[in-house]
Amino acid sequence: MRPNATQGDMAGIMLFYNTNDLPMQSSEPDLSIIIVFYKTSHLIEPLMAALDASTSHLSVETIIVDNASCDGSVARLRERVPSARIIENERNVGFGRANNQALAVAHGRFLLLLNTDAFVAPETLLATVRAMEEHPDWGILGVRLVGPDGSDQPSCRHFPTPANIFLNATGLGRVMPWVKPVDDPLCKRDVTQECDWVPGCYFLIRRSVVEQIGVLDSRFFMYYEEVDYCRRAKAAGWKVVYFPGTRVIHLGGVSAERLGPLAATIRQVPALQLESEILYFRKHLGLPGLLTIFMLTLAANAIVRFKAAVRQKQPRPEYTGLPSSFALIITLLQTRCGLRPTR
Repeated sequence: MRPNATQGDMAGIMLFYNTNDLPMQSSEPDLSIIIVFYKTSHLIEPLMAALDASTSHLSVETIIVDNASCDGSVARLRERVPSARIIENERNVGFGRANNQALAVAHGRFLLLLNTDAFVAPETLLATVRAMEEHPDWGILGVRLVGPDGSDQPSCRHFPTPANIFLNATGLGRVMPWVKPVDDPLCKRDVTQECDWVPGCYFLIRRSVVEQIGVLDSRFFMYYEEVDYCRRAKAAGWKVVYFPGTRVIHLGGVSAERLGPLAATIRQVPALQLESEILYFRKHLGLPGLLTIFMLTLAANAIVRFKAAVRQKQPRPEYTGLPSSFALIITLLQTRCGLRPTR
């Protein structure tokens, strides 16, 4: 989706459901909480219990999109959250498009995209809304993400580039220390700071950002939609900020794990992530940038396998996320070198 091509996307996504079934909001709430469900009905109770404990002192509307879960999610949601607007899709339209459906009907001054596997703390909603109110130049805010065991997860990130992806995959980052990695190990996690992008599991957006640059790019079925959106927001003059004043517990990868088994040729990396990466680099770096990442990925595959052969052991776990060369070529062909999505 082009940054300002909002009306066409809005018109298209409204076809997925009957807006007459949605209650009208008489006043502008502080916060619109947008949640996309896909076969995660077991997370409804812990997710909603965490939200219930965090919504005091704020006027909130909840908009839920179910991507054809077929696991009883909608019935359970209607019972558990009777005040929520629930949009039912007949098929899985993808994470970005489902969020766009909700954004089209949201009324909040601030819009929160929240994953089903992200559990807020009691102070999270109020603290992040207040932080945005105090800093009118902040367009997008992310928080400190931790795992169930309290361990830190990547939360304050640099944009992916052909160089930092190659260096991370091969373990050669120390050779070129001036290249910023996607996740900086020296990042001060206790300091509020501007960054390139924040993960989409807790993604707080100022309404005026959406009004200016539009909704999420619908070409990204899953993965890279928040990277792209942060890049567009920064290009429009907004700040993307990492805010460690609250923590959110993130399980990670729950919906993606339920997308079904991947083909053997792309077992090393999720097919959706590989496709989105190709679409992202073609969109922002053009054909030369896409060809660069293609050649560097082929080189990284060769280097990783060579190093493993020399050591007579399997590649280190953090490097096994490389797509196979065959999978990369197939995806390039399927997307016409990143010009169109396959879904």
